[in-house]
Amino acid sequence: MKKIVFSMLLTVIFAAPAFSQMMDMSMKGHREGHGQMMEMGNMDKMGDMMGMCIEHADKMGLTDDQIMRIKPIHREMQKKQIRFKADQKIAEIELMDIMEVKDFDIEKASSAVKNIADIRTAHHLEMLKAAKEMRTILTDEQFKKMQKMMPMMPMKMGEKKPAKKTMKKQ
Repeated sequence: MKKIVFSMLLTVIFAAPAFSQMMDMSMKGHREGHGQMMEMGNMDKMGDMMGMCIEHADKMGLTDDQIMRIKPIHREMQKKQIRFKADQKIAEIELMDIMEVKDFDIEKASSAVKNIADIRTAHHLEMLKAAKEMRTILTDEQFKKMQKMMPMMPMKMGEKKPAKKTMKKQ
């Protein structure tokens, strides 16, 4: 039992600075999720991939029927992404509220951390379902064309964002 409590305590101790940093970063106008390892990078890009397919339907050889089948999946993914980000942000704020006091309740903090993980897992599964559905719509040839087009996107799936270049004033 002591090992479990100790490991939960370590989890919260190491999670606190990360959540604090995320809160500070978002308040400074940085993109949410910046600097997180493997968080939603790939899942966020799936919606971009569908949007790219719709945008470049002619290059990929998509039929009107395929486009009509992809559009509602894409819109639903966009909605789910927005809901996910909101739910995650709320859960992170709730964790920070719990941890605000010096002698915070470790059980409540552990529950909040688990809630954040559950939100992320549920979202990952939803995005995977949509990706699978999308994949069934495309032919193998179209899927290969889409993969070749991925470098046209600002970032390939899973890559970190490049640092923003700032123009110097003269």
